[in-house]
Amino acid sequence: QVQLQESGPGLVKPSQTLSLTCTVSGGSITSTWDAWTWIRQPPGKGLEWIGVMADDGSTAYNPSLKSRTSISRDLSKNQFSLQLNSVTPEDTAVYYCARLDVSTYKHDYWGQGTQVTVSS
Repeated sequence: QVQLQESGPGLVKPSQTLSLTCTVSGGSITSTWDAWTWIRQPPGKGLEWIGVMADDGSTAYNPSLKSRTSISRDLSKNQFSLQLNSVTPEDTAVYYCARLDVSTYKHDYWGQGTQVTVSS
């Protein structure tokens, strides 16, 4: 059973960097046919895809966030991380990490989500 757990600060000041980590257990972030995604849901809105990291470490980002986003990984800890720079209150959301099954293009495992509020 694959499990994902998000961690990071719940409050970030405007103009600073939001940093979150997703710890994966029960599976490897280098496993073929799996990719690892960050998704967010602002209050009262739908899910927004932020970006994805493939098993080989390559990344792709939402064009609307690309200039401010970076996804990286720590193979020794089986973790992948999100950095979102120059945040504004519009970046307030519940942030999720999820596994993407590349053979079906479905997100089959999700973390519980973590609330991040951008406020001074």
